[in-house]
Amino acid sequence: MPVSDWLLACPDWEARLRDGRSLVPDLPLDEAAAARGAATFDMLHLPDVPGQPALAEAAGDWFRSIVRAVCGSIDAQTGRRRVGEVFILVPKKNSKTTNSAALGLTLMLMNTRPNADMLIVGPTQAVAELCFEQAVGMINADPEGYLQKRFHVQTHRKTITCRLSNASLRIRSFSADVMTGQKPSVAIVDELHVMSAHGHASGVIGQVRGGLMANPESVLVFITTQSERPPAGVFRAELTYAREVRDGRHPDARTLPVLYEFPESIQSDDLAPWRDESLWPMVLPNLGRSITIERLRDDFAVARSKGADEERRWASQHLNIQIGIALHSDRWIGADYWLGAAEPMSLDELIARSDVCVAGIDGGGLDDLLGLAVIGRDRVNRVWRIWAHAWAQPEALQKRKEIAPSLRDFRADGDLTICATSTQDIVDVADIVERLADARLLPEAAAVGLDPYGVGALVDELAARGLSDAQLVGIGQGSRLSPAIWTLERKLKDGTATHCGQRLMTWCVGNARVEQRGNAVLITKQTAGKSKIDPLVATLNAVMLMAKNPVSGGNDSYLSRRELVVL
Repeated sequence: MPVSDWLLACPDWEARLRDGRSLVPDLPLDEAAAARGAATFDMLHLPDVPGQPALAEAAGDWFRSIVRAVCGSIDAQTGRRRVGEVFILVPKKNSKTTNSAALGLTLMLMNTRPNADMLIVGPTQAVAELCFEQAVGMINADPEGYLQKRFHVQTHRKTITCRLSNASLRIRSFSADVMTGQKPSVAIVDELHVMSAHGHASGVIGQVRGGLMANPESVLVFITTQSERPPAGVFRAELTYAREVRDGRHPDARTLPVLYEFPESIQSDDLAPWRDESLWPMVLPNLGRSITIERLRDDFAVARSKGADEERRWASQHLNIQIGIALHSDRWIGADYWLGAAEPMSLDELIARSDVCVAGIDGGGLDDLLGLAVIGRDRVNRVWRIWAHAWAQPEALQKRKEIAPSLRDFRADGDLTICATSTQDIVDVADIVERLADARLLPEAAAVGLDPYGVGALVDELAARGLSDAQLVGIGQGSRLSPAIWTLERKLKDGTATHCGQRLMTWCVGNARVEQRGNAVLITKQTAGKSKIDPLVATLNAVMLMAKNPVSGGNDSYLSRRELVVL
């Protein structure tokens, strides 16, 4: 069959979701093999449901179509499986773990390779054990007793072995050594979004793919829910690629994308139309089996009663609503207006459109980030525009493993630099400030605001670039930043401040916690915990300077333009 026949894109996915149709496109499957796979899947029984019904009646056609695609896509001449990967994004309570176990057993029963190694990986020990129990339960629930004779179960090793082929299905929790020396023909990865929080997740998935390459009929299956936080690391990378395949951007892809998620118009609208329960069936393929609208309605009411944080968490898990910014009860109120204030542009564009610029800098030790923010004031409408960048020494990724995947994402975006030398961050920051000075956009006084502590090397570098003592200003931190916090949140709301739409800054804003101290408010790194906010604090330092209504050293302010002088 020509490669062109195996187009795994699904451009009409929105219509299919609304109509309740399968998200698997029409493919030139080996119908005999596809039918055998579906029949094998159908004869398994649910072990934990009264009456232990067969999947023929208990499972949804949505997953059966996936089984058909996987089992019916092996090329008879080459032995290569055309559907080499599957990425399934489906909300909780849609039988993810049960389907993982059933798919693993189905592929075991369909396997023809002697001594084949198959693997199901759960994000935690508890999930892995549940998956193993489901698989063993399906074996024991076989009314004919055939599966009990076919498989040897080793509970202590979480391993199921086929007595005919000596193939084994191992069920493990996620760890860095899970793939050491393994060359599986099947790998099923459950809840990738949880695993992506591990700093080594990308490397493990790379090992999985590398091991699979040894077998032409191999298949890698991701079954996951949306993340409770903005997607990051390997989860974001795999989800982005699956969406691109679905939309037709990779016509030669071997990944089958099955994404039960709302269109952006339903996810991101300020009125949150996803709250309309009449839309929920679009993303609930197992509705009427493992989940009901009534059950979800009651659960959603409880979540809403606990506040916006719990509502958003619930929506991410039960409706696959992607979190754009991590909102929480002690959040900075400016976070509510952050996403709506995005105006993507580069630093070059900001410089070209500004009549004056100021910079803010914030950073700590080698395991911290150094953040730089530039605020430019538009020479026509006086809107403030915010651009930021961050630098991280290698120690930061080693000691902050829980945020390392996010930092690597920001590096890929071009908004974070992982330093090659101990002084690269200092030199790079000075280079950018020098660009502003060369463009004659810096004020002659109060041009660069810094945290007064621990900035000696940076002050020396900026002085060497020609900045005067008057241009370098120490900005009081803690409660002394309250005016900047209040100013920026108001300007974000009324549209007189925008930002360049950088995910780095969205992440920092989502990390920020606010404390009330008397009449003041504080956003501190300690309150934000392990996740970082340095570029946001740098922005607040710059706000303190821009609020002084500065005039650039080039005297190109809005007050000096000829047409205004004439008027």
